[in-house]
Amino acid sequence: MDNTTLDLVFPAVGGREVVSRNDGGDITSDAGLLLVSLADKKLGLTRGMARAVTDHRDQDKVTHHIIEMARERIYAICQDYEDANDLDTLRHDPALKTACKRLPKTGEALASQPTISRFENMPGGGDQLRMGIAMARRVISQLPARTRRIIIDVDPTEDPCHGQQEFEFFNGHYGVHCFLPIHIHMTGDDGRQRILGSLLRPGNAGPTKGLYSALRIAIRLVRERLPYVQIILRADSAFGVCDVLDFCEDMGIDYILGMKGNNVLHDLSAPVQMDACLKYKWEGNGCREYGSVLYKAGSWRHARRVVVKAEITQGELNPRFVVTSLENLSALEAYEFYCARGEQENRIKEMKLDLSSGRTSCHRFLANQFRLLLHTAACMLMGVLQESLAGTRFAKAQVGTLRTRLLKVGARVVETARKIWFHLPSSFPAQNAWIRMYAALAAD
Repeated sequence: MDNTTLDLVFPAVGGREVVSRNDGGDITSDAGLLLVSLADKKLGLTRGMARAVTDHRDQDKVTHHIIEMARERIYAICQDYEDANDLDTLRHDPALKTACKRLPKTGEALASQPTISRFENMPGGGDQLRMGIAMARRVISQLPARTRRIIIDVDPTEDPCHGQQEFEFFNGHYGVHCFLPIHIHMTGDDGRQRILGSLLRPGNAGPTKGLYSALRIAIRLVRERLPYVQIILRADSAFGVCDVLDFCEDMGIDYILGMKGNNVLHDLSAPVQMDACLKYKWEGNGCREYGSVLYKAGSWRHARRVVVKAEITQGELNPRFVVTSLENLSALEAYEFYCARGEQENRIKEMKLDLSSGRTSCHRFLANQFRLLLHTAACMLMGVLQESLAGTRFAKAQVGTLRTRLLKVGARVVETARKIWFHLPSSFPAQNAWIRMYAALAAD
């Protein structure tokens, strides 16, 4: 039976049958892809990515160019189509075709799943390195020219594996077979946290595997644009080790890193911890004390400032330590500045849940790294859309909310000799926000 002509009968309304049939023609549920395309044009993201890949195919026989396949795959991820199998149908969608610069009705269909799968296995390690640099450079270009301080947050996360992927290993900390990608985010003076890059790593990778090379590139790119900006590395206690501290000082950047406690630190911070205990005795829960000590581990070049927070939780003393080069902050200010790194965890969760970055199910490790780059690119584009909503009720909306409220919009698409019309619903409740987004993205 032809499903396009299959009638589905619903309960009658006003004495009349309600019947659905898949013969509406050029109708899309993803008109928001027009805005995604504008965000890409404003950032120059897919163009920069495509230039980084060497295409060894015979160009006389190429139907689907690198930039078109990159756009098709990334735009689909933005709209929650993370599975390449979805493109077997979506390649005919008028909104996706228009966003990828093909005519919605008379233009040739976009790439199908087999072509996209070959595309995901095409870029080698050098291609992906150049691609990641091009992506990061465009994100850095969004920073205001007068930016004086940049915070770089790094954090790993588990990416569970369910097959025979290369370099998937059992990780005892997370209790699963997984990859262990590391994500790098950047926050400038404008307060907006932007993803700078993602690096896929084996499931048994140590905390600093791949960190130094990624940070060297990030620091170099930042200083290309802003030579005199202050750069601060912020991360949890997995990174508060001698090698990372030495690296930061060698690169001329500041740091504020979590640090695991030891007997010497507990002894040095005993006065702060005693103050917390005394306050708890008189005031009860909620008492916190902050202080700083100078500490030098046996492997350290010199003594460094360690901030201590002492707090009684559930009747037990719970001291925490942070090592930092920031001398201009009080102990309280330094610890609160460190705690603000929790915002990156929200961004990572957003990327995993709303942009399905865990779809690293290819067999080859390099193909999975490329998939992660594609999801990272989608995250960058969604970030541009979020910024375009500044001053509206959607200014702090997460990716999932942004998609369902603003991008998942139905439209009837009409292609004429001179124009391509997208007829959106007259009752669209977020129409004003749509217009606001268009104005921000279309501006030079």
